[in-house]
Amino acid sequence: MAKTSSVQKDKKVRKIVARYAEKRKELKDIIMDQDRPIEERFRAQLKLAALPRNSSKVRIHNRCEVTGRPHAYYRKLRMSRIALRDLGSVGAIPGLVKSSW
Repeated sequence: MAKTSSVQKDKKVRKIVARYAEKRKELKDIIMDQDRPIEERFRAQLKLAALPRNSSKVRIHNRCEVTGRPHAYYRKLRMSRIALRDLGSVGAIPGLVKSSW
């Protein structure tokens, strides 16, 4: 089980990313538009830089939804290898056959 503070920090970052997603997209569209004047693009760049750092999507770290573990994460299943093994052993994941001999 991961530290509770780390899991809560990641949830906070995800919430901030969702809040600022639309504003960041609009500013990036202005910055990338070559037809706009350079001054307008520069002002948009400054506004983007003024937003909170945690509003960037890159700050999100994938964590297991069962344990909160940050490593050995399967994106498709949204859980770590350890949680997958535990749930597979008890038969909680449909279609997964855990062999044991």
